[in-house]
Amino acid sequence: MGVLFDYFAAPDNDAAATTIDLVGGPDEVPFPTVALNGVDPFVQLGTLESLLTGVDYETVIERDIAPVAMADEGARLVVALTGELSVALSDADEARLREVAEPWSRTEEFGGQADPADLAAVLTDLAGLARTATTRGDRLYCWVCV
Repeated sequence: MGVLFDYFAAPDNDAAATTIDLVGGPDEVPFPTVALNGVDPFVQLGTLESLLTGVDYETVIERDIAPVAMADEGARLVVALTGELSVALSDADEARLREVAEPWSRTEEFGGQADPADLAAVLTDLAGLARTATTRGDRLYCWVCV
């Protein structure tokens, strides 16, 4: 089994941190959740943020997405996503998401082999989660289980 990545919206770091010990991740509590296994919050979403915002990748990855909770020596993490990514996802329409999916699919992290249509669907789900978070005044997080 590979690494699990569940993206979710929570009101704050303390609420998000409560998901660290849940076997099924944030889906076990009433947080809006999208499972995007195979899409990591560090490199792949850093690339996505760069593509969506036009900000250089090196600048994006310097932003702090430090864990808000950690267990099992880092085998389980909860990290907060950047506000910049959340806003960019929330503001992007379907056409923009499809446009970004193309170059994103060709990145090294996807082995240059990802289907842009599949990634556009992933982005649509993630953008919907970002819009939900914005409406609720929540922040986006990722629950990671290695």
